[in-house]
Amino acid sequence: MTQPSRFEILYEDNHLLGVVKPVNVPVQEDATGDVDLLNLLKDDVKARFNKPGNVFMGLVHRLDRPVGGAMVFARTSKAASRLSESVRTHNFNKVYLTVVHGKPPAASGRLVDTLLKDSASNTVSVVRKGTPGGKEAILDYTVLGSREGFSLLKIDLLTGRSHQIRVQLSSIGCPLYGDQKYGAAVNRPGQQIALWSALVGFPHPVSKEQVELISLPPELHPWSLWPQELKKQAIR
Repeated sequence: MTQPSRFEILYEDNHLLGVVKPVNVPVQEDATGDVDLLNLLKDDVKARFNKPGNVFMGLVHRLDRPVGGAMVFARTSKAASRLSESVRTHNFNKVYLTVVHGKPPAASGRLVDTLLKDSASNTVSVVRKGTPGGKEAILDYTVLGSREGFSLLKIDLLTGRSHQIRVQLSSIGCPLYGDQKYGAAVNRPGQQIALWSALVGFPHPVSKEQVELISLPPELHPWSLWPQELKKQAIR
């Protein structure tokens, strides 16, 4: 008999595992040495299915450590290769919800910037186009509502640059709630960053049918300023 998972499972078959990533857990091993999601999931599958030996778990996309929400992992090398190809060909849809300070200049819009990463400080900055090492970053945003000095945004991520959403929104004067790295002037230490992977969509690596993994943020402040139904409708 299969044991229950320690994680909230959004989708599972022989090829894929879709889960809700817990906040503040690194996706893969990093310099902190803290336990990471990839190895936690391997252990979880091994225990639930009583599998001997090593368990394959392929990482095809990432979320920043403080960010939670929908993620998909590959359970076979073939699935990993095909999902990675979907990412490369922009056939991998990523929708986020976030709460920011203030309000963007328009109800919806596209942000196109050149971002440069400083690996030594693990920070990213907006730089002039053509800057050596800079990479183009594109996202679309829609304002879903504004209350008490905050705005709830839907983000369609068109490129997958490091810290992209956090940096681009901060650059227009709308730092994310709780983001200490790119909004230290308006956030307090200890606040949880309000960025959530709400939808991940892609063609199944074997059946080719469209798969959508959906996860809503917890009903805690500041997310609770807006009804869950609004968030559900926004990502459909």
